[in-house]
Formats: sequence, structure tokens, C-alpha cells
Amino acid sequence: MTTAFDPINLGGKRLANRIAMAPMTRSRAYGPGAEPTELMATYYAQRAGAGLIVTEGIQPSPVGQGYPDTPGLHTPGQVAAWRNVTDAVHREGGVIFAQLMHTGRIGHPSLLPDGLVPVAPSAVAAQGQVFTHDGPKDYVTPKELSEAEIRQTIADFVNAAHHAIEAGFDGVEIHGANGYLLHQFLAPNTNLRTDAWGGDVEGRIRFAVEVVTAVAEAIGGHRTGLRISPGNRYNDIAETDPATTYETYEALLQRLTGLDLAYLHLMEGPDGDLTARLRKAWPGTFVLNPFTYPEVTGPEALALVEDGAADMVAYGALFLANPDLLARLAAGGPFNTPDPATFYGGDHRGYTDYPTLDA
Repeated sequence: MTTAFDPINLGGKRLANRIAMAPMTRSRAYGPGAEPTELMATYYAQRAGAGLIVTEGIQPSPVGQGYPDTPGLHTPGQVAAWRNVTDAVHREGGVIFAQLMHTGRIGHPSLLPDGLVPVAPSAVAAQGQVFTHDGPKDYVTPKELSEAEIRQTIADFVNAAHHAIEAGFDGVEIHGANGYLLHQFLAPNTNLRTDAWGGDVEGRIRFAVEVVTAVAEAIGGHRTGLRISPGNRYNDIAETDPATTYETYEALLQRLTGLDLAYLHLMEGPDGDLTARLRKAWPGTFVLNPFTYPEVTGPEALALVEDGAADMVAYGALFLANPDLLARLAAGGPFNTPDPATFYGGDHRGYTDYPTLDA
């Protein structure tokens, strides 16, 4: 029987185990350069026991930033700073993928340089507010991307993927989940286009297909992963019809199958049947971030690998609070409790000071 502690081949790279650290925004890339810091290098290196680390969301371009103090991968300074992070993780024997995240309409002009405004497939504002350096602000109506701007955005993802490899990452994960730009193209309430980038299922999946294809062709499918979250209502996404949602994502997976991607990463919602159908539809490595709301994902999720529901299982908040999570899972606990007050921004507290079992 295969367990979560067994090794796995991921795109030709041997992972020590089947437990992944899920991407988590931490907003600690301080300064005008949006560059990762030495503290961030320490944070990731502490968690190198994961079979795979997926970083926090990294904007592939200035306009792709949606939150304060998130890091980028579009300048030479950012590439050099990320090299410090990847070197630190590799020294500890870890494997690390960069998550490329363009937030689209989720953001605010005050977070962007040079008079830029958030962009999206259609000029539809999200309901709600985003946190800025000046406090919470209502989302604005985004600028609808033109054909030329869509092509440039795809090129931005490709450039960021090249930068990731230059910075020493083992691969990239393209963020197609949680109501950000790729998800905005996929969802019928945020993509109202009537051209070739919207309308029917083929039109709505086109942007995601072209981004993933372009990145895979640039750096290799074996170094490219994709994260999706079908039916996730986060950031004012409405994929309310189960049949349409499955049709959309089944079509997406079918179009991507030939790229021989490193993995598909599913952030699961409450619809377990959809998870099972997507698991069956995807022929490659299937990474599952299981739905456990309102609780954090716990040791019981290890059974998903044993049962064949997933090839790898991803932990978020529990990895945040337990740098030695592998040892704690193997021992059955105990586990540090995550402190939500320190999730976003701040210093080392609630970031690199969570104790290990040895401590």
C-alpha cells in the first residue's frame, strides 16, 4: 500500500514524500522592489521536509499584484533575491515550485505603480474589499483586457516562468484558482466576453489553456503545474451549476492532457463527487488540497493517498504553524496552532518562530 510518506516521481524529479506545502500568501516582501527577504528564505528552508513546497503567489508583472507586500518575478532584483530562497531550500534537500499568481480584478490602484489599474476579462467589479496600506478599500471596476493585452499577459507568465528557472526553482505552479485572473476567465459571472476569449466553454477555457501551454513549451511540461478550485466562491466567483462547472473543467483538463504536466493541484470545495470525477479525468499526478472547512487539514488527510483519492496531499495552515510537519504527522502530533493574527505581514513572529518538536 502506498502511503503519504513514500517517495514519488514528479516530472522526473524524485520527491522524498507525497506531502506538499500549499501556497499561502504571507505579505512579507517589504520594500519598493517586491523582493523576497532573508527572513523568507529562512521560512521556506525551515519547511524543506515537504516533498514539494509551493510558494506564496508571485506576481508575474506589476499589474498582477493584488495585495500589499507580495513578491514578484519580473525584475532582475527579484530573480536574484529568489535565488537566495531556492538555494536555502535546496541546501536542506527540498524541492520548491514558484506559484505564478496574477490577481486580475482582485486588487486596487493604490497597490499598483505608474497609474496602473486592475485588469480582468470583463469590466465587472468584485463585491467586497481588499486590504491596502491605507486600510480596506472597495474593489474597483477593472479594465477589460484587449486582445493585445491578453497576449502580453500570456507573455508575462512565460517571462516569469523563465525567471523562476533562472532563480533556481524546480518548476512553477500556475494559479488558476481562488477567483484570480485565470479563474476569472473560466467563470461565467466574471467572463462576459463574446469574442474568442469568452462565451461558450471553449472560449472561457482558452486563456487558461494558452497560458499553461505557453509556459509548458517555454520551460517544459515536467516543470509546470496548475492549480484549480472549481466551484470556489472566493473573491466573488459564481460557478453555481454543477453540470456546467464539470463540463468546463473536464474540457480544460482534456486540452491540457497532452502537455504532460508535472501535476494538477485541486483546491477542493464541498462537492466531493466533482473531486472524484476530476481525479478520474486527469491522467497525471493529482495533488489534493482537501476541503476541511472550518477546520485546518489534519493527519486524517494522509489516508487520501492510501485510498488512491490523490497522489499527493497538500497542507496549508498546519504547515504554516509546524515547520517540522512531516515529523509531527509521522508521530501523530502534537501540532502547533496557527495564529491568524500573524498570517499577513509582520516580522518573524508567527512566521519563523513556531517551535519544532526538538525545541
